[in-house]
Amino acid sequence: MEINKVIEKLGIELNPMQEAVSEAFLRSNKDIIVLSPTGSGKTYAYLLPLIQLLDIAIDEVQAVVAVPGRELAKQSANVVLDMKSGLRPMAVYGGRPTMDEHREMRSIKPQILFATPGRLNDHLDKGNLITESIKWLIIDEFDKCLEMGFQDEMQEILDKLPLVERRILLSATEAESIPKFVNMGRSIRIDYRDNEEKVPNRVQLFMVRSPEKDKLEVLSNLLKCLEDKSSIVFLNYRDAVIRTASYLKEEGFTVSMFHGGLAQKEREAMLYLFANGSANIFVSTNLGARGLDIPDVDNIIHYHLPENDDEYVHRVGRTARWDKQGKAFFVIGPEEKLPEYVQQEVETMELPKMLPTIKPARMATLYIGKGKKDKISKGDIVGFLCKKAGLKQTEIGKIDVMPRFTYVAVPRIRISQILKMTKGEKIKGISTVVEEVR
Repeated sequence: MEINKVIEKLGIELNPMQEAVSEAFLRSNKDIIVLSPTGSGKTYAYLLPLIQLLDIAIDEVQAVVAVPGRELAKQSANVVLDMKSGLRPMAVYGGRPTMDEHREMRSIKPQILFATPGRLNDHLDKGNLITESIKWLIIDEFDKCLEMGFQDEMQEILDKLPLVERRILLSATEAESIPKFVNMGRSIRIDYRDNEEKVPNRVQLFMVRSPEKDKLEVLSNLLKCLEDKSSIVFLNYRDAVIRTASYLKEEGFTVSMFHGGLAQKEREAMLYLFANGSANIFVSTNLGARGLDIPDVDNIIHYHLPENDDEYVHRVGRTARWDKQGKAFFVIGPEEKLPEYVQQEVETMELPKMLPTIKPARMATLYIGKGKKDKISKGDIVGFLCKKAGLKQTEIGKIDVMPRFTYVAVPRIRISQILKMTKGEKIKGISTVVEEVR
């Protein structure tokens, strides 16, 4: 499918970096290295030209995208689906049986595979992929993929894909060196990093002082002032994330919690609730600073100060994506001061004595106990909610139809009415369960 048609469908306009990457893809046969800040649209940059070059008629994997984490794998696959190009993507990652993935792979027949390094090696070792058909290897966030711990796995992948014709490396930061085993040929280097201004000037910076070492009350007051805007609260430790999320929930905020100690399904659910607007506060370790493509984040809150410049840039990169505006807040305790690497102007924010009331997230998520295996489509879901629950189509948010169930975002103020009106009702003549996801 032509790029212009996809761009028109998505309603976006390519930025200079994306145009340069697209040109390098389509007008040369060289390997490509892309260096561009977090939030600049690197995923679109490589996917838009790639979908034009893959053959929709071939039912084999033609491109493999190695990513450092499962969330990025799933999100990138969803981006391909949103493009409606006709190409079939699939994400593979640890935390579930390889056999189940292989079964799904045989059913989907993906042409582009998004994979964490370890799981990709599993499938290659088991012969689940026809390596002869794989001509493209993309390594997203290659600086992280090539960190210690990934080196050996990446080496194995390259050894098992001898017929790869082009390699594409993407990162927000420069890796110390590209290992020889990546086997880059003649390459085009596209560098859109701004060394003077790592944090875009579209981000306004604020400092909020806490008189106490325990800053939870100040955080709560700040979030009240931000009303129902989407906000990510970053902390440096898992225990602190759990404590902070629990406190905010008890206060009455709608919160998602994200850290490495959660089971994969829990992490996916937490991310999903935030991404579809059912939780407007996302409390996370630095795990959430890299690779998570969450659109329209209004505010970044540093409850714990970033440990270094790189971490700071990645955190703030979650907001002001594309050409949008964003805000970042430092919650500063009595013994803390702003890090030296924060070069931009930081305004001190005084919280008012009369605070607004807590505003919950505008949306809530429904679980509907039927999915693709039951021949249920997004259109069926819309029809069901409009007919049985009295919703307007414009009120219905993000819909995700899974094999055995469906998630759909609906207005929070209507949730009780929806549950009451859909109780015992059928969708396409099939009885189903309709529940709120909490």
